[in-house]
Amino acid sequence: MSTLLERSTPALAVLSLLASGCLSTPSPLAPSFHGTIGAPNHGVQTDAVELPASGPGFVRFRPQGTHHFGRPRLVGVLTRVARELAESDPGAPPLVIGDLSAKYGGKIDGHQSHRTGRDVDIIFQYLTPSGARVIAPGFIRVGADGLARNPDDGRVLRFDVEHEWRLVKALVTAPEIGVQFMFASRNVEALLIDYALARGEPLDLVLHAQSVMWQPGDSMAHDDHIHLRIACSVDEILAGCTGGGPYWDWLPPLPSPVPLDDGKLALLIAEDPPLSPLPFATENGVAAAGLGVTPAALLSSGQSSAGAKSGLDKQRDPAHDGE
Repeated sequence: MSTLLERSTPALAVLSLLASGCLSTPSPLAPSFHGTIGAPNHGVQTDAVELPASGPGFVRFRPQGTHHFGRPRLVGVLTRVARELAESDPGAPPLVIGDLSAKYGGKIDGHQSHRTGRDVDIIFQYLTPSGARVIAPGFIRVGADGLARNPDDGRVLRFDVEHEWRLVKALVTAPEIGVQFMFASRNVEALLIDYALARGEPLDLVLHAQSVMWQPGDSMAHDDHIHLRIACSVDEILAGCTGGGPYWDWLPPLPSPVPLDDGKLALLIAEDPPLSPLPFATENGVAAAGLGVTPAALLSSGQSSAGAKSGLDKQRDPAHDGE
């Protein structure tokens, strides 16, 4: 992938536009954009895959919902990780997975992001006070002591830090995705990181997990679920994916723009077709500049430059031509 830009001049142009912020959402000027387009809080998606209502090791929190579409690699990792965790722990309750995105992305109820197929909510895992594992009854807030009270029945549950760490570990090490963020409360982050250090997990893995775990400052604390966001891949960046957080050092390196010397730049410019002449409005319609109509001729006809602009505006306005 490091030579992708070297093989594609259009890709260089797209990357330059993205870097400058000129293009962050779909546009008729960029019909080639596809997949995950724009930023997680201001974008859409195409070619999404639906997460099944249930599968080995997981269930959807809202089986009849319509916001379970995501990028194919994200849905693939969710189903694979859930299956592998279930296979390694027979009889364990399934993971409960919340919203991803709408089929074609865009704003969905209850979320500021989740618009481009790169976000998913995964409800925490819980234990009874005696240590029995139970399926997550819903979004239940976990405190600094690891306890959670179900508001529906008043039952007290414990945060299952052991199995939640196994999930976090599986996700941050999944080769198919690059985790950009795992939004979670500071209390939950502390519980998970302390557990990982106590059991002697590799420090680089712990640092990796701690780096992507953040309590967001512009939304709820995320003390009842993990909000996973994956980073744009290199190919997705070239197809219109932007933003959502830092591009971490451990993610695949982005291709560098190929420097162009003056000779190559001149050849590229020469290959572009010349621009069409700008039109001037006249009393009898629109005539091309340089084809017998000059500013002096416009002035002699009594039409000012302001009048010429007004004429052009009317030519471009569909309200003036019946469209």
